[in-house]
Amino acid sequence: MGRENQTWKSEFILLGLSSRWDTQVSLFVLFPVMYLVTVLGSSLLLLLLIRLDSRLHMPMYFFLSVLSCVDICYTNSTVPQLLVHFLSARKSIPFHSCVLQLLISLALGSSEFFLLGAMAYDRSVAVCRPLHYTVIMHGGLCLGLAAGCLGAGFMNSLMQTIIIFQLPWCRNVINHFACEMLAVLRLTCVDISFNKVTVAISGFLVIMLPCFLVLFSYVRIAAAFLHIRSAQGRCKAFETCASHLTVVSMCFGTAIFTYLRPTAGSSAEQEKMVALFYAVVTPMLNPLIYSLRNKEVMNALRRLLGKLSAKR
Repeated sequence: MGRENQTWKSEFILLGLSSRWDTQVSLFVLFPVMYLVTVLGSSLLLLLLIRLDSRLHMPMYFFLSVLSCVDICYTNSTVPQLLVHFLSARKSIPFHSCVLQLLISLALGSSEFFLLGAMAYDRSVAVCRPLHYTVIMHGGLCLGLAAGCLGAGFMNSLMQTIIIFQLPWCRNVINHFACEMLAVLRLTCVDISFNKVTVAISGFLVIMLPCFLVLFSYVRIAAAFLHIRSAQGRCKAFETCASHLTVVSMCFGTAIFTYLRPTAGSSAEQEKMVALFYAVVTPMLNPLIYSLRNKEVMNALRRLLGKLSAKR
């Protein structure tokens, strides 16, 4: 095989989630419902509430709106293609589309971890220094943190994508439903020890550093929590952190399980399930968790519904 044939493929073939036709049809019925709940019923509704209700114009909800945008874009980078492939006999993706999909999905996934770290810092300031909260978390800082999170995510993704797609390919069949980093690396013809090192370093920077920031922030919150004397104050402090802590545990737990465990324990099927969790389940649950466990968001929803019913 010549070098040109080894290093260039006009398209990749995706094996998808299942080879059984009845399973694919069942998933095709289920996934559009979850997709619509994510895009229309959860994230867009939450963004609308934050935009329309002035009581939600706070740093916490600014970061939440950015997180919702990231979730929507992440879902749209993989799920529409997945739905089409459920009913396709040949699940192909052009080479350049594969590169773009890996670049975007990895960038958005990385940005989400940094955003969760920034949100943890925001919660620690709110609980530990409530009187100075609006002064510390001013608009410029919030915009800077959000831009930094997105920029760091895209820089990490760009570096990994360039390194991966410079490798020679022996195969073009990807055992995945999307162009995912670890699945694409399995197609190469050469030793990928260097790539494993870059993935480990990237995983530490993107996952563990925000995780340490989250842990440090919640240690501060726990210390401040012990100094709150009134039961009402403790309840309010707990409510302001419970939703974020739930999302953090869900996201960081699965990411550490996938990208920071020994390679010998790696399984393509497990990686597909984790990727599916991030592409479909997490974007659907994040807004629901923040909405249902947050009195301010629920009150904003009631006010909006009240205004709509009054106009009728």
